[in-house]
Amino acid sequence: MTVDIPTENKALIAPFRAALYDGDLAEARRCLHAICTPDVVFRLAFPFESTQGVDAFVDKVFVPLARAWPDMERRDHIVMAGPTPEGADWVGCGGYYTATATAPWLDIPATGHIVHMRFHEFYRVADGKVTEMQALWDIPEVMMQAGSWPMVPSLGREWHVPGPATCDGLVPGPHDPQASAASCLHIIDMLAHLKKHPSQGGPEVMEMERFWHPKMMWYGPSGIGSGRGIAGFRNWHQIPFLNGMPDRGQYVDEIVYHFFGDGPYAAVTGWPDMYQTITHGGWLGLPPTNTRVEMRSLDFWRLENGRIRENWVMVDMLQMYDQIGVDVLARMREFNKARVGFDPETGRAA
Repeated sequence: MTVDIPTENKALIAPFRAALYDGDLAEARRCLHAICTPDVVFRLAFPFESTQGVDAFVDKVFVPLARAWPDMERRDHIVMAGPTPEGADWVGCGGYYTATATAPWLDIPATGHIVHMRFHEFYRVADGKVTEMQALWDIPEVMMQAGSWPMVPSLGREWHVPGPATCDGLVPGPHDPQASAASCLHIIDMLAHLKKHPSQGGPEVMEMERFWHPKMMWYGPSGIGSGRGIAGFRNWHQIPFLNGMPDRGQYVDEIVYHFFGDGPYAAVTGWPDMYQTITHGGWLGLPPTNTRVEMRSLDFWRLENGRIRENWVMVDMLQMYDQIGVDVLARMREFNKARVGFDPETGRAA
C-alpha cells in the first residue's frame, strides 16, 4: 500500500491550525509540542527573525499578538503539501489572522476595529515531525489599516487579498503526484523564462502569454500591492522591480529553492530565495543605494487550464528596508507621537 505522505502531513498540522482558529493559545502550544521536534526552528519575518523551540516561539510571537488582539482567529484559504524534487516534504499554508485590534502591537496603534494580517507559512516535515517553519506575516498591512504606514504609497492596489477564486485551496487528498509535478514544472519553466529578461532580450523572451492566464491576478505584499492581468503585473510590480534591480536572477548559485506542488497548486520557499542590488533609479521611492539585498519570498500559484490564474506573493518588506538602513518601525513611531494614548517622546503606547 502506498503511503500518502503529503496528505498525512496536512493532517499533522490540522490540530494546530484548528487551535488558532479557536484562538486557544494553550492548545496551540500543546499541539506544536506534539508535532515538532525539540530543536525545531521557526523562521519569521522581521523583526522576529529565527527562534528555536516551541515555547520560545509562542512566547515571543503569539502571546504579545493575543494580548493586543484578544479575539484573534486564524483563517486558512490554502493548505497544500508535497515533496520537493530533492525529496524534502513541505506543507504550505496561506490565509490571514483576524481580530479586533484593542491594544497596540509592535507599536502599531490599536484601531478598535477589525484587523487582518495575511500570512504564508511553510512547514518542513521529516519522519512525521515538523523540523522547520518559514513564515511571513504582512505586518505592513496592519500598519496601513492603522493609518501608520510610513513609507511611500504602493503602486499596486492595496486590499484584503482573497483566497482562491475556485474555493478549493484546502487541497484534499489523495495526493496526485503526476498533476502536482506538472504544476511545479510549469512554475519552474515560467521562472526560468522570466529571468531571461533583460539580459537575453526584451519582454517577449519571458513568453508571459504562454504561462499566464489573460485574467491573471498577482497578489503582492503590502507596500507593493496587487495587479490584474499581465499589464497590471508589469506596470505595478515587474517594471519598477527590474528598473531598480536589473541584476536579479544572477545569483542563483547562492540560494536554495524548495518547490512543491499539490494538484493545481504550486509553492516555493527559500530563506532567502533572492539576491539583487538596488541601483539605477532605485525602488519603492528609495534612491539607489548600490546595496545588494537578500529577499525572503514565500509564494503560491494556482493553475487553471494549463496557465497561472492566481499568484499569491509574500516578501519580507521590513527586512528588505532594514538591510538598506531604514528602520520602518522606528519611522512609524514618529507617526504616532501626536496620537492620543501614545508617549510623544517615543511614539509608544503610554
